[in-house]
Amino acid sequence: MVALLSKLLLFVSVPILFFGKVGEYKHPFHVSTTEIAFNAKSKSLEVTCRIFTDDFETVLNQRFKKKIDLTSKTQAKEMNALVKNYVSSNLKFIIDGKAAATNYIGFENDHEATNIYLEIENISAFKQLMLSNGILYDLFDDQMNILHVEKNGFRKSTKVNFPEKQMMVNF
Repeated sequence: MVALLSKLLLFVSVPILFFGKVGEYKHPFHVSTTEIAFNAKSKSLEVTCRIFTDDFETVLNQRFKKKIDLTSKTQAKEMNALVKNYVSSNLKFIIDGKAAATNYIGFENDHEATNIYLEIENISAFKQLMLSNGILYDLFDDQMNILHVEKNGFRKSTKVNFPEKQMMVNF
């Protein structure tokens, strides 16, 4: 019963946190989500990582010792390079026991969150996906990272809390 209530709280509170009005409140939770969709037609995994923009700018500022503004059009090229660097050092994918390289597509701001887009190509099928996710662990010791994977109409989810990084789903 406790597990069911905690899952319900998680799935109700996360959308509220991500879709509230800009500037309405400081979020009380430190959470990121990574959504992965298997695209059988293009033989790829489409990855979207969603992070609170204020937290993400803070961690990028600390890591790269630069003024970070992810909404700046004039700094878009520089911001893309920093986002790519941070994400590639904090997300590691293993598909069926083999390390998988990601292609960085880009990022965009969506209200209070930043969406980062990646792709893993040449995946015709898979049974197991492992993800090492250390997003924002260098900023918060109460960080929670959530993983959702969708394959052929089935969705699997898992989460880790700091300091754990390893997540796995099996199909």
